[in-house]
Amino acid sequence: MTTITAVRPLAGTYRLTFRGVLAGEWTKFWSLRSSWITLSVSLLLIGALGAIAALAYSPTTGGEVGPPGPLGPDGLDAVSIAISGTTFASLALGVLGVLVSAGEYTTGLVRATLAAVPARLPVLWAKALIYGLIAMIVGAVGALAAFAIGLPILSGETVAMAFSDENVLRSLLGAGLYLGLVGVLGVALGTLVRSSAGGIAILAGGLLILPGLAMLLPSDWYDAIDGYLPSNAGSEIMSTTSDRPWTGLAIFAGWVAVTLAAAAYRLVKTDA
Repeated sequence: MTTITAVRPLAGTYRLTFRGVLAGEWTKFWSLRSSWITLSVSLLLIGALGAIAALAYSPTTGGEVGPPGPLGPDGLDAVSIAISGTTFASLALGVLGVLVSAGEYTTGLVRATLAAVPARLPVLWAKALIYGLIAMIVGAVGALAAFAIGLPILSGETVAMAFSDENVLRSLLGAGLYLGLVGVLGVALGTLVRSSAGGIAILAGGLLILPGLAMLLPSDWYDAIDGYLPSNAGSEIMSTTSDRPWTGLAIFAGWVAVTLAAAAYRLVKTDA
């Protein structure tokens, strides 16, 4: 007499969770040498340029005095001096964000990634979450370190400030929030255009070139759109004298969200 034993099928018993996707993206990110190099360069840019700006600071007499606060005659304060390197760091962190996503399309690794995660969207959310948090931490640490370095250098100047002064911590930590969103924007652009060169060009154009071009417009036009340009809106959170820091950050976050939504749509609707 033959006994028939039921065999449980193996196929379909394993399901990759979002936690697993996060773990995979975390491993991929830190396995790249460019990640370590770019993050180190970004920290150096914020800290070193902030220290250099503090050392080179010399109050001018012909500048226009800004809003009430410990501003020099050139409209600067200790925080704005400390985060002088944020613009360059934003470019470095944004470029790395583009490479994090577009680089997989260049190497063909994206096919293996999407084969492991057929739903696709968890991959984008994981990349954006991991890199956004990393860029935010790097930006905040760099800004805090730059301000701490500048404290003794600017001591005795009219622009000198302390960590306990109003809006100082918000502005320094705000630099981290801004750079974190720049990192997410880079990831979204890389996924959207699927080209490292194209994503970097759009990122640099939107953050650095567009504000300069807008200044060529008639003054009333420029005044109407100035606060809605991505980098101009986002930088409000880093100003100790801004009257709309969170509104500006929300506007920039809106730009990032729209780009991320467009990237998600293309990821789902088109082949890798």
